[in-house]
Amino acid sequence: MISNAEAFDRWIRNDFKQMNTALEELYFAQEDRNDVAGVGDDIKSRLLEEGRTCIKALLEEGNTDEGFDSGFDLLGNVGFYMAACRRHELTNPANERKSPLVEASALAMQLGATLGMIPRFSSAHLETHNRAEDGIYKSFTFLDDERTFINYNTRAVFAYIRAAEALLHTLPLGVSHSVTFDLLVAARDALEDVSRFNDELFEKLDIDRFFYCVRPYYKPHKVGLHEYRGANAGDFAGINVIDLLLGLCRADDPYYSQLLVDKFLFMRPEDQLVLRDCMRRESLLDSFLESLDASGDTPWFRKNAAVFLEVCAAHGAAATQHHEKLVHKFIEKPAVDAGVKEREGLTASGPPLPVLLKSLRKLADLRAAAERDDIPSRYRDMEELRAALG
Repeated sequence: MISNAEAFDRWIRNDFKQMNTALEELYFAQEDRNDVAGVGDDIKSRLLEEGRTCIKALLEEGNTDEGFDSGFDLLGNVGFYMAACRRHELTNPANERKSPLVEASALAMQLGATLGMIPRFSSAHLETHNRAEDGIYKSFTFLDDERTFINYNTRAVFAYIRAAEALLHTLPLGVSHSVTFDLLVAARDALEDVSRFNDELFEKLDIDRFFYCVRPYYKPHKVGLHEYRGANAGDFAGINVIDLLLGLCRADDPYYSQLLVDKFLFMRPEDQLVLRDCMRRESLLDSFLESLDASGDTPWFRKNAAVFLEVCAAHGAAATQHHEKLVHKFIEKPAVDAGVKEREGLTASGPPLPVLLKSLRKLADLRAAAERDDIPSRYRDMEELRAALG
């Protein structure tokens, strides 16, 4: 006899995905693909009730103390269900004082509080901790474009993690160590992989399928009384570890520190610990600048500083590419074409699209050390380092 958690997991992997896929095909066949009201109501009712039945059984069973991995996986499954209900307008925070998904909210809040995370699915549930069974991992639908989106996001995330781990290993060695050069090369190569994966995603992902059939599952929704933003592919420590250790972003910048505060509980607890530690570390850029006067002409400085600049360039290029190619092609342009650029709930983060785009531009420019005086860009510090290398 399978457990209640196993039964729920099987439902998420099979019937749940089939119902979402059937609904997406109905929506996509309409003239107005944004209007989901009154479409597939029989399927929506079945999804709502079958999920509720699974969750009620889990609530009645209580906490079986099966450990973090089991609880984290279960939180993802409850989160998938709640996100799908939001996508199909079975719940909408704009019209509710609290979530009508009472049982799901109760289980999600219990799991979230136990794990030290937000009580909804996070990007890790679809990417770094999404166990495949017989070659098939969890997703909302069986659509090819959703698989393409998850595949390439996951590849890019692991490339960022490889870069972050290489940079973390430089901390006990220092910028003058000969092996620091090797670690910086590894970080540069991993970041160049990010750009390569982004290029492949840019070519393979269908714009309309992503905008109308994948993106809506990442909308903000309420759990109990509180509304939580949608999961973001950047909700892992690695990319911010890179920001901080390179020195392109700083924890004492109010804009950037607010970004970190907002994402902490969307990350797994071990990621949270790594990121907190990095917030107090001296950056590689500052270490090179401190060594400039005394060691600027030495072989180690010229060699290590040169590859450090290559790492920064690769990180900035990936950030700029993401903003100017992916965000523009798959979110901004289709939103404008559909006349929904100002619509509430369009973005996973919650704010209106123009506000989000402005914030993303600022973050991309920080990562690229762009020449801007209105943000704490490290442009001049990078120029000083470049000039020292001739």
